[in-house]
Amino acid sequence: MAQGEVDTKKCGSALVSSLATGLKPRYHFAALEKTYYERLPYRNHIVLQENTQHATRFIALANVGNPEKKKEESACQFFFDLNERQGRKRSSTGRERKSPHPKQPRKPPQPPGPCWFCLASPEVEKHLVVNVGTHCYLALAKGGLSDDHVLILPIGHYQSVVELSAEVVEEVEKYKATLRRFFKSRGKRCILFERNYKSHHLQLQVIPVPLSRCATDDIKDAFITQAQEQQIELLEIPEHSDIKQIAQPGAAYFYVELDTGEKLFHRIKKNFPLQFGREVLASEAILNIPDKSDWRQCQISKEEEETLARRFRKDFEPFDFTLDD
Repeated sequence: MAQGEVDTKKCGSALVSSLATGLKPRYHFAALEKTYYERLPYRNHIVLQENTQHATRFIALANVGNPEKKKEESACQFFFDLNERQGRKRSSTGRERKSPHPKQPRKPPQPPGPCWFCLASPEVEKHLVVNVGTHCYLALAKGGLSDDHVLILPIGHYQSVVELSAEVVEEVEKYKATLRRFFKSRGKRCILFERNYKSHHLQLQVIPVPLSRCATDDIKDAFITQAQEQQIELLEIPEHSDIKQIAQPGAAYFYVELDTGEKLFHRIKKNFPLQFGREVLASEAILNIPDKSDWRQCQISKEEEETLARRFRKDFEPFDFTLDD
């Protein structure tokens, strides 16, 4: 064992361990060993034998300003700065420097080349578009997990939710709320996820799951379990937190939003399985269609896509808020 490392088999407290087992906290912090240590979240129930419960995250903290500079960097994964002033420069007195020039509204960046999702682009398969708002639009997912698997996409070229302007975010939230009502009326709950990794245009995936298939806790547990199996650190974040408060523009990440408002987040550092979100939802525990985990294996003819798009437009019309504008 290297100098300075903690032998987890010899240190610790049986009393504290027993207390944690009984209380089942969502977060468990320790600082006695003066060393940073972070384990994968662990369950507080036996799968398929006990009722689903939340997971516990254990984090041991190093001293602030320790000479070895041990882990203060990853604390941002657990403590989220809700201050929107994050990233602005401060003067030597600690006061925030104000720019002499008022900030102008940022225009959507232009795609570096052909884009399959910018609505004005000739590459867009417009027969899949089922609803168009002021800043966003809905389209059926190509090779979807179900006939009503849709995408929320910005009309302009934005790479991720983090980069959206305020007015685009507002309409994204409006679409999310409307889709929840729409699917609820059809006996389904909708799960949303975004993978900002090896993608150039924001695609917010919206997948309906029949209420009869499973509970929200089952879906949450499936994501956490499969993440652990693949050594993916999927963290639960505050329900009312904004992804912009957690991830910086340009940072790679994956996040899931459940119908209860609960959110799971993973900061991608190296490689990430591109079909992870689909694989979890297609698994036996959720939709039980494992052969559809890859969209390329689910493609249908253009005529069939047009039929599904017409059906969705007709079904969605009573919920279409764009008709009120």
